[in-house]
Amino acid sequence: MTLMLRCAPVMLALAALAGCESVSETLNKRPPVDVAQPTSMRPQPVVVAPINNGSIFQAGQYRPLFEDHRARLVGDTLTVQIVEKVSATQKSTSSIDKAGTVSGGVTAIPGISANSFTAARATIGLNSSNTFAGKGSTENSNDFSGTITATVIEVLPNGHLIISGEKQIGVNHNVDVLRFSGQVDPRAIQTGNSVASAQIANVRIEQRGKGQQADAQGIGWLGRFFLNVLPS
Repeated sequence: MTLMLRCAPVMLALAALAGCESVSETLNKRPPVDVAQPTSMRPQPVVVAPINNGSIFQAGQYRPLFEDHRARLVGDTLTVQIVEKVSATQKSTSSIDKAGTVSGGVTAIPGISANSFTAARATIGLNSSNTFAGKGSTENSNDFSGTITATVIEVLPNGHLIISGEKQIGVNHNVDVLRFSGQVDPRAIQTGNSVASAQIANVRIEQRGKGQQADAQGIGWLGRFFLNVLPS
């Protein structure tokens, strides 16, 4: 009983830390990337019924005598050259300048002497002006390059390949994770069983870090809480 009482403060502190981590993950969520899952796939076993027709050529076991090895079946690998460069610039300028003048005067009224209408007493004028100027500029640039070997996880009816791959590199207390997925036309696969990411449809690329460096890039849960409550 005494031991439990001594350990109670430590247990409460651990529970508080766990609660803080949960709150931090809730308030500082990372935007998800829809990478095709799973990121690896084993080749599907092909069971061919034996045909004893006495022929040397068998359609179920045919492989071309001379062919360049390229991915075409589930479980095959494909090297992807990631070369993504996107740049967008938008500028806008608005200008409005409007001015108006209204003036009027009375020269004579029946029954009143004409000398009573001087320039200061019988004239009225109104001037108005409105000026607006606005400028806006938006610029976005993204440059990503690298290499990853992905696995064919599905073959579509038209022959296109759905590929997905993952690469993890851990150094000390940090882990860099690279995930890639997309749809490949077999005709775009080059010699050496490689394809450029610019020729892949529905590309999904995700590069994130895990560890102390990644944690240092985010705002603490308490700061994030006050930013949500008092955004301005």
